[in-house]
Amino acid sequence: MIRVLLTDDQELVRTGFRLVLRREPGIDVVGEAADGQQALDLLDEVEVDVVVMDVRMPRMDGIEATRRICARGGPKVLILTTFDLDEYAFGAIKAGASGFLLKDTGSASFIEAIRTVHRGDAVIAPSTTRRLLSHFVPRLPDAGKTRDRRAALLSPREHEVLAEIAGGLTNAEIAARLHLSEGTVRTHVSHILTKLDLRDRVQAVVFAFEQGLVRFG
Repeated sequence: MIRVLLTDDQELVRTGFRLVLRREPGIDVVGEAADGQQALDLLDEVEVDVVVMDVRMPRMDGIEATRRICARGGPKVLILTTFDLDEYAFGAIKAGASGFLLKDTGSASFIEAIRTVHRGDAVIAPSTTRRLLSHFVPRLPDAGKTRDRRAALLSPREHEVLAEIAGGLTNAEIAARLHLSEGTVRTHVSHILTKLDLRDRVQAVVFAFEQGLVRFG
């Protein structure tokens, strides 16, 4: 059973998500919070596997709440954003979120994102990831200027795989594009995360764009 905590300052939004998840086997909404501080308080009382987290909220926003949750080794965090308004979503991902969704996403995608994050993977669908990063990466003042020495640890093939990850491709899609087996791609991804000391694919995407290893064009 995947235990979910819904965090959003809009009660109607939480109600809508709760109604969607209530019909889904294997998922249980164990709590609701109206802001980041309330979410942190609830995590001290309730066992949670995935926190669905809004960005803009009173008292404590989603970025700070995500940073605190991840710093103490808490549950996975799935960020919700309206994209055009929530200019802090990129910071939330850097704070440790395992992915993000647009608030107008479909029910099936929302449910699958929760399952994906719970498995330990990251939600970086091309339809949302590239849009978000294209909006925020140019605002990073030092993007591509200060090279992280860890990038030099990657092999040429690992650089190729990282570029495809940054493009939002799945392991199966990377395998097809680079003419590799899916198992080989998984091994490359594992090596990339280990060498770069990154937690998941979302952090790999952020790293790739911050270091100027991948650019939009």
